[in-house]
Amino acid sequence: MASRRPDSFDGLGYRGREEPLYGSGFPLRGASADPQQHQWVTTPPDIPGSRNLHPGERTPLLDGPQPEPRTDWGGPQPGLPPSDQVNRFAGFGIGLVSLFTENVLSHPCIVFRRQCQVNYHAHCYHLTPFSAVTVMYSISKAQGVKALWKGMGSTFIVHGVTLGAEGILSEFTPLPRELPHRWSWKELAGHLLLKGLTAVVALPFYCASLVETVQSEIVRDEASSGLLDCVREGLARLLHVGAPHSRRLLPLSSLLLPAALHAILRYAMSSAVQQVALWLYQRGRKPRPEPSNPLDTYFPELVAAWAGSLMADVALFPLETALHRLSLQGTRTIIDATDGVVATGTGASPLVLPVNTQYDGLSDCMHAIRRREGGAGYYRGFGALVAQYTLHGALLAAARMLLRVMLLDARTS
Repeated sequence: MASRRPDSFDGLGYRGREEPLYGSGFPLRGASADPQQHQWVTTPPDIPGSRNLHPGERTPLLDGPQPEPRTDWGGPQPGLPPSDQVNRFAGFGIGLVSLFTENVLSHPCIVFRRQCQVNYHAHCYHLTPFSAVTVMYSISKAQGVKALWKGMGSTFIVHGVTLGAEGILSEFTPLPRELPHRWSWKELAGHLLLKGLTAVVALPFYCASLVETVQSEIVRDEASSGLLDCVREGLARLLHVGAPHSRRLLPLSSLLLPAALHAILRYAMSSAVQQVALWLYQRGRKPRPEPSNPLDTYFPELVAAWAGSLMADVALFPLETALHRLSLQGTRTIIDATDGVVATGTGASPLVLPVNTQYDGLSDCMHAIRRREGGAGYYRGFGALVAQYTLHGALLAAARMLLRVMLLDARTS
């Protein structure tokens, strides 16, 4: 007969009692039914919040006072502090404001910037935001508010195609979609190659979206236009079907190198500036007693992303101008005049101009702009870019002030 071991302690500090296996009703295989020959195990400790009953004990009844039912269902949840609720709401709101500003509110600036880039006839280059905003107001007053919001649906389609192509290529190729914390040069090269291939796949739809954003509302046929025109026109240009274009239309093979180069350089520059900005912020930040402050959690990344995109767009503005002119060449697109509103007949209406360029490629386009328009020709519509990022930065600052007021109210309440 095995001797009974004394009470023992487990690793958590709870005391367990030893009982025969057959006493629990679940004897182990091979255990003897003879009470003189039994085996011993240690019972689990009492779990906080429950009760492990032992032989001879009964479940206690709730004879004490019952807790009152909750009536404050509109108040904060007991498992989530009010500060955490505010932080979650603040993070969601800040990200939504940034996304809405970048893709919706900034669209008129993108439309006018692209029109200035492809309009080589214009005498005014709009290098400052003041002249750009003035002409944008004149165009919207003459044609309606829709004149500056055209092509917004096609830009979302291009974003969707880009994300889908990147995901598919990363699944079926060894090219990494995300870089690890400690990356190698081979992984970096593969990651940048994936960005370039994604831009190449989305190039036909990007060209179709560019036509929709710069084409004048005066010549647009609302009856035949639809949301999926970008997809149809992109496939038509890829497969060389549909309405005939001009002989000056460049094949997509001539646009592959500029499109991939612009995408890779923009991603590399924006990511590098973003990482440097975050590093400088972390280096100069003073330690605070509240590590969960959303002002320190969300805003540094948003501001760093804003700064990275701004620096990349400014540095690559000449390349973007050449890419847009090459993409639009031969499409028979009629755009609004970016010099302002001119008087015709009895009323005032914006002048429309056709885009007639004859570039042979990227190098020929860059040299032609330099020779005919000067160095400032590369930066046509730069004032619209300044207005775009000024609006984005102002809304981020306003969201920061509103969040600070919300945090102060949450602390005092």
